Amino acid sequence: MNRDFTVRKYKELLDAFKKAGYEFQTFRDFLKQPLDRVVILRHDVDKLPLNSLNFAKIEKDKGLNASYFFRSVPVSFKPSAIRAIQQMGHEIGYHYEVMDQAKGEVNKALEIFIQNLDKFKKVAKIETICMHGSPMSKYDNRELWNKFNYYNYGIIGEPYFDIDYSKVLYLTDTGRSWSNEETNIRDKVENPFHYEIKNTDQLIELILKKELPNQIMLNTHPQRWNDEYMKWGKELVGQNVKNQVKRLVSHRLHR
Repeated sequence: MNRDFTVRKYKELLDAFKKAGYEFQTFRDFLKQPLDRVVILRHDVDKLPLNSLNFAKIEKDKGLNASYFFRSVPVSFKPSAIRAIQQMGHEIGYHYEVMDQAKGEVNKALEIFIQNLDKFKKVAKIETICMHGSPMSKYDNRELWNKFNYYNYGIIGEPYFDIDYSKVLYLTDTGRSWSNEETNIRDKVENPFHYEIKNTDQLIELILKKELPNQIMLNTHPQRWNDEYMKWGKELVGQNVKNQVKRLVSHRLHR
């Protein structure tokens, strides 16, 4: 059985990018000095931070650096894991969901943002942030910046605002898929690139054939990637159920 979304498959994906001549950067480093042929490695740590710690070790062993965006909630925010990942040379960012937490009250959302940012800065160096999609919420966390400016809080970038996606291909495993619009509520961008990628093997094939653009942001959620059958099966079943709910939400939003 050729299972997708295993740690083994993730290693194959990284090796394919390297074989195709891509370099790797964190989001922070890309903002400061973007390379010409590069993969911006980004991980959203929604839960199971030990999975992210495992990813960080794999990347370190391959000589790569990545960006890890942690939420402020207990299932994600684990200071020991955050410190360990940063010590390996990876970037730590804040995966904010404050409009959801403040139920749409923008001033309250800013208060929560500042409090959480201070909490993160006691654990790691924080220069970038990234919104959490909160797919079951009616609030888009990016709306905080309709009124405020994150640059005023020592932040140099947010992936949904500070990358030119007319040049950078955005690939995400949201919904346990690389091309599933119905189960992707907010984790998407306006891209001129159109690829129907059914699984990671097909993505690897495109990489090795050098059919993808020179600059790519690859966003994964490490909790989805497991070698152990029990953990892998639990994530598969859970994501399938979640995807059904997200399809209903998506249909309501697009009526």
